[in-house]
Amino acid sequence: MSAESVESPRRRDFKDASPREIRAALVPEERPDFDRQWQRIMAEAIESLDLTSVFTILDSWRRRATLTTSLGHGGYRRMLARAEQTLRTGEPATGSVPLDQVKAYIEERLGR
Repeated sequence: MSAESVESPRRRDFKDASPREIRAALVPEERPDFDRQWQRIMAEAIESLDLTSVFTILDSWRRRATLTTSLGHGGYRRMLARAEQTLRTGEPATGSVPLDQVKAYIEERLGR
């Protein structure tokens, strides 16, 4: 593999993924957060005998795993960096399109 090689993103549906599959899809720097949340929520579920929070946490991490896999690790990190910059500066990322413009484009494409 050369330095010019580009990581090719894969598509995967994580809607029924196990915690192990979710963790494997994450960027390495998010795995400790996943581990901490998973251990905490499992301990709470044991005490409460309620799995609602377990399913909520899994759904949240499944969305991250889907995004990470779809964008590739590099693309996912770039997305997070752009979001952080936007939150920090209050300015949209270079090349972004305003929401009303996106909505207008969708309406146009739907013929409305």
